[in-house]
Amino acid sequence: MAKADPGKGGHHRVPDAPDPLPIPVVDNHTHLDIARDGEGAPDVAAAIAAAKAVGVDRLVQIGCDLPGARFTVEMVDRHPAMLGGIALHPNEAPKLAEAGTLDAAYAEIEELAAHPRVRVIGETGLDYYRTGPDGVGVQQDSFRWHIDLAKRTGKALQIHDRDSHDDVLRILEEEGAPDRTVMHCFSGDVSMARTCADRGYYLSFAGTVTFKNARGLRDALSVTPLDRVMVETDAPYLTPAPWRGATNAPYLVPLTVRAMAGVMGVAVPTLCQAVSDNAEAVYGPW
Repeated sequence: MAKADPGKGGHHRVPDAPDPLPIPVVDNHTHLDIARDGEGAPDVAAAIAAAKAVGVDRLVQIGCDLPGARFTVEMVDRHPAMLGGIALHPNEAPKLAEAGTLDAAYAEIEELAAHPRVRVIGETGLDYYRTGPDGVGVQQDSFRWHIDLAKRTGKALQIHDRDSHDDVLRILEEEGAPDRTVMHCFSGDVSMARTCADRGYYLSFAGTVTFKNARGLRDALSVTPLDRVMVETDAPYLTPAPWRGATNAPYLVPLTVRAMAGVMGVAVPTLCQAVSDNAEAVYGPW
């Protein structure tokens, strides 16, 4: 990778490749269909190759609208390193409902979810940050629909939770969470982390855990059991330090893994093995 100054240049900076991990891991949640403003869409084959070179040899591509879901199904057929997840993002559901196309979108998601390399229903959940009170009912109904789909299809569930912790936990309890439920880009506190672990959910941490102002998130990570922890990019966003603000990509996972190992007080190889084992427990073999 080209050298870059992590302090300048906005998201067009290209971060350097980190040192490879000693044991390969899985990027639990990435969006290779999404281009950041002013940039072209990532080259999927190149992104996979760059990740593999630093010990990120498998990834879960998430499509969270209909174009993204179609892209995901197409890509998992082409790339053995990639498994897929598809859903209607909680911010997408109210827009589709307003347009009168939500039921048709559900039908297409259910059809695409039958693909054997789509192993995830998600990301679904609640987002009270971008959708106002008028959209809450539709979001909650959509969340319940996706939980049911995950259980009917035997797929894992990945949860998006932004400013909605209590309602996410309540609805999962009311509906009965699937056996394999992952809190994507975990953003809760110590108490929530313990609740999720006690319920058997997996907690997936992104580059946010490396941010200076994220002490509460690191505290949550510190009480997360090794057999419930995962790592992700949520690329092209949430790039770990020292590259915060640059465009994220799966090859930057080692930065987050090493930071997480320090917080958890475990050796890097130990965390790598746990992350890899947990991903295969949730999604099966690649």
